[in-house]
Amino acid sequence: MSTSAAARPLANPWIIAIVVALASFMEVLDTTIANVALNYISGGLGVSQDEASWVVTTYLVSNAVIVTATSYLVRILGRRTFFLSCLALFTISSVMCGFAPNLQFLLLARVLQGIGGGGMVPVAQSILADSFPPEKRGQGFALFGVAVVVAPVVGPTLGGWLSDNLSWHWCFLINGPVGILTLAAVAALVKEPSGAAEERAQRRSQEPGFDWIGFGLVATFLGMLELMLDRGLEDDWFGSNFIITAAVICALAFLLMIPWELKHKNPAVDIRMLVGRQFGTCFLVMMATGALLLATTQYLPQLVQQDLGYTATWAGLMLSPGGLVTMAMMFVVGILSSKVQPKYLIAIGAGFVALSMYQVTSVYSAVGFWYLAKARMLQGIGLPFIFLPITSASYDGIPPTKTDQASALLNAARNTGGSIGVSLISNIITHREQFHQSRLVEHLIPSNGTYQDTVKQLSNYFMAQGSSLATSKEQALGWINQQIQSQASFLSYVDAFWVLTLISLAAIPLALTLRRVTLGKEAPMGH
Repeated sequence: MSTSAAARPLANPWIIAIVVALASFMEVLDTTIANVALNYISGGLGVSQDEASWVVTTYLVSNAVIVTATSYLVRILGRRTFFLSCLALFTISSVMCGFAPNLQFLLLARVLQGIGGGGMVPVAQSILADSFPPEKRGQGFALFGVAVVVAPVVGPTLGGWLSDNLSWHWCFLINGPVGILTLAAVAALVKEPSGAAEERAQRRSQEPGFDWIGFGLVATFLGMLELMLDRGLEDDWFGSNFIITAAVICALAFLLMIPWELKHKNPAVDIRMLVGRQFGTCFLVMMATGALLLATTQYLPQLVQQDLGYTATWAGLMLSPGGLVTMAMMFVVGILSSKVQPKYLIAIGAGFVALSMYQVTSVYSAVGFWYLAKARMLQGIGLPFIFLPITSASYDGIPPTKTDQASALLNAARNTGGSIGVSLISNIITHREQFHQSRLVEHLIPSNGTYQDTVKQLSNYFMAQGSSLATSKEQALGWINQQIQSQASFLSYVDAFWVLTLISLAAIPLALTLRRVTLGKEAPMGH
């Protein structure tokens, strides 16, 4: 989009940044806030846990689908109008979710919420780029980065607290007043420049027709992929006809999408951008970062609640120091990004994340609160080194007319990578726990002297507590079985964290393949 057509701020750019970042924070928050409230939702609406889990799936799918149309809609409507429309739809549908009388109404509202939210984050980056002069954009994007990285961490904690102390409805209703205030602030602070409406009218007359077939293929591919990843483990993967059907549709859409988008003069998604070394590498690193962020945000709290006996509140507090470190580091990296090449910053960030993942591979039943909190803080140091430099590196060499496409693709990479990461780790934990449990049980045989001694000692202990001989032996066997399950669970998480360590390490050589960019000049978004 040309400079003249871009929305220009009438206020201090930092006020613009705070308002836009708040809107983005709400959207990213809603990718995780409902996860911990599913038990309350299923009970409140009288549906099964499996049915309630569609509340998460529908949001992810609709969120992924709308991204592919964002670039075209921005060109036709203008960034300000499109952003306000998305924010209004997100706010209204959030209130609809809060007052949903049944599951069907709630799922419809979540689809609308995902559509509204999916368009906001890519456009928020463009508005920020227009609000700051080139030499200050790194600091502006730092505030935006805080919203994107911290929101998934806050989501489960806030959702759990609201559900425990108020009701699950407030997980959605909280967006109402915040959305209205943000909507009013954006409308007041960001204005279209004179002549923008005429320029868009001229563009509409010259713009080639929208690539509806390409949009349909890309949307189907991403939608079915999200559906498979989110429902796969719960539906037993390819043991389910539903998952098989989704996989076939996904594969067909992908195979048809590639040649169609390559041949189309005005494709819905310009997949040629992914072939370029610079942008393609940034796309892969962003996918890996999304996987690392969402997988650890979901499974570290699950580990401490399931195996260490933490409450939801304490699990959230364990993540909080990392969020505070991330916020501080965003602004440090914002300053460094104008002095150090992005590829080196990204490599440093991936190294910190790998170190944090390596630290939690030593998790055990007596591990303390601060051991895990410090590991999360290490990750909090590393993530800003990836998120901010990737912006300037990914837009290097991208023509101004393609910057909205680039922004949409990067956000699709983060969302899809997050879904892949969560699905991958859930499968590793499930299958490796079964594996470790079967190997540990192999030692529980009567001929094993250690096993017999353990049963005898435990039986004597329970008899000393007042149990009968028969009862004490049952208690001893029950305790041993509980320990096996606990150890198998810990070992499965260790395996999962090793995989995340390897993903982090793989991002380092990838980052170093990026070419050098001109420093002191941020991404040419909207220019």
